[in-house]
Amino acid sequence: MIKKSLAWVERQNIVVVILLVVLIRVFGFGLYQVPTGSMETTMLVGERFFADKFTVWFTSIKRGEIIAFNDPTYKYSDNKIVNVWQRYVWGPINWTKRVIGIPGDHVQGKIEGGHPVVYVNGKKLDEPYVNKYPLITGFKTIPHEKFVFLPHTELKDQPFMNSDITLEEIQKTVGSITRFSYDPTKLWPEQPFYATAISEKQLIKALPILQPGVPSEEVSDIFDVVLGENQYWVMGDNRLGSYDSRGQGVGPIDGSLIHGRIKLCIFSLDSLNGWFTTDLIQHPIEFFTKMMRWSRCMRFVS
Repeated sequence: MIKKSLAWVERQNIVVVILLVVLIRVFGFGLYQVPTGSMETTMLVGERFFADKFTVWFTSIKRGEIIAFNDPTYKYSDNKIVNVWQRYVWGPINWTKRVIGIPGDHVQGKIEGGHPVVYVNGKKLDEPYVNKYPLITGFKTIPHEKFVFLPHTELKDQPFMNSDITLEEIQKTVGSITRFSYDPTKLWPEQPFYATAISEKQLIKALPILQPGVPSEEVSDIFDVVLGENQYWVMGDNRLGSYDSRGQGVGPIDGSLIHGRIKLCIFSLDSLNGWFTTDLIQHPIEFFTKMMRWSRCMRFVS
């Protein structure tokens, strides 16, 4: 009888621990992995961040903060229970962007001198965080899943990479297309952001290099919006590689979707793998000597 009672108590304790873990994850803090380059060079692919979820519940979101929020294009269930589960436990993917406008703001995007600029309430924003580097585009081939780029030696004298190949042709033969910040003054092993992740990959045709200030086909840099109650205008620091409030079907995001403030970069790994343990097992020495971006670890972001 005593053994049965102890077993029942143990099961209760396990349930309580699980509930506490879920509550802390939903309402306390979260750990986020950067899957895309939309916030470069503030945040790089392969970095893991700590997010404060607690203060979002009782303090207002401010301009300039980097936030995590639910995919605003996600279609939620009409079932109330399922809807709550989707919003707070498991549902849409997370987006991470910078807050440009808050409720009541008049946000405008213009082209001045051939470059996009942003005005908030009639004042031009000073945005030192915006990515100043050009983007080099690569993609994973099917079925080999190899990431491909063009070597630096063929890039230095050419503004475009094999521009005869079209996006439609690429989409027929490749998987995901990704853009990375690239320093054209440095060779591949000396790249400050993704040198390890791309240096030994198979090299074939790729898309043109995108230069800062060149309009993107995916989003519009010309907009004029007055934000309503609980509406926020968000944009990625990597303006050429970010799908955000400027994109069709997105626009201002509702404050109810926001669930965290990005605060601290815990560690920064120069890798395209989703799980750092994969790199640790495959490259135990390089993991610590080459792949880990030590200077970017344990730093506060702003």
